[in-house]
Amino acid sequence: MEDKTTNGLKEQRERRKRVNRIKTGIILTIVIWMLVSMILTVTLLCRVFSLQKQIDKLTAASMLSSVVEQGENQANRQENIGTELAPETNRPVKDEQDNNLNVVSVAANDESNRAQDGETHKVYLTFDDGPSSNTAEILDLLAQYNVKATFFVVGKTDEESVAMYKRIVEEGHTLGMHSYSHKYSMIYDSLDNFTADFTQIQNYLYDVTGVDCVYYRFPGGSSNKVSNTDMAEFIGYLNDQGVTYFDWNVASGDATSQAYTAQDLVDNVMQDVVKYKTSVVLMHDADNKDKTVEALGMILEQLQEQGAEVLPIDSDTAVIQHISADVAQ
Repeated sequence: MEDKTTNGLKEQRERRKRVNRIKTGIILTIVIWMLVSMILTVTLLCRVFSLQKQIDKLTAASMLSSVVEQGENQANRQENIGTELAPETNRPVKDEQDNNLNVVSVAANDESNRAQDGETHKVYLTFDDGPSSNTAEILDLLAQYNVKATFFVVGKTDEESVAMYKRIVEEGHTLGMHSYSHKYSMIYDSLDNFTADFTQIQNYLYDVTGVDCVYYRFPGGSSNKVSNTDMAEFIGYLNDQGVTYFDWNVASGDATSQAYTAQDLVDNVMQDVVKYKTSVVLMHDADNKDKTVEALGMILEQLQEQGAEVLPIDSDTAVIQHISADVAQ
């Protein structure tokens, strides 16, 4: 009887041990699976982040490559017909007569704009999409380094934005137009829509600052691929208004993704401005461009160390355009 009881107890203990081993095995399997899943997830996220940065860089490179191709094509066309680009004429601002401004139009990567060793680089820092909460900090930095820039602004009526429009002008920077609404689908739907939006931003800025703005940047640039209307129509309209539009030949990269670090933006600018006599640098001062603010001080410091002239766009600036204004003439 005792032997049966003892054997029964032994069997129960063995069963419990087996059950415990099975439980332990299941728990270990789950824990290992969870750890492996977490490691794979983190690895995949890092890979996605890395790929996104590469895509952004390729996008920026593609944009500049497209600009280069356009510049080369334009240069070839001019060479074939044996003529040089004709200077563009700016029309007068309000209440002034005979105020024609002669400005030279240069394809974004025209060989004539290539810098030679020892030449002084002219750099025009331009900021799109403002004013915003970042504009004041950018103005503070520009004042700290005693340089002027250009702001292509959109239409905003809040008190802070109105103050920024005025401050841009009062501190000697160039105030340019970047459309009133910044709504691509509306602005580029027709010439009538573009005209209405242009008139709204030009009149609004004149009412706020007393400046009749004569410089414009197309949202997305003149080489954008979203317009439903031939860009030549809009360019022709601006020509008729005596307004000069500017694109860019150096991109900071802050338009493509927030994945760029401030140092990335600095590197993107500095590796390209050394190539050109005249560099028009695309940057942004929208609310989400904190990295641009962070990078700006480093950019200004390095430009000044290299002896570059940092200037606001004016009537003496060689006009950088992806599509020549001549196409509408």
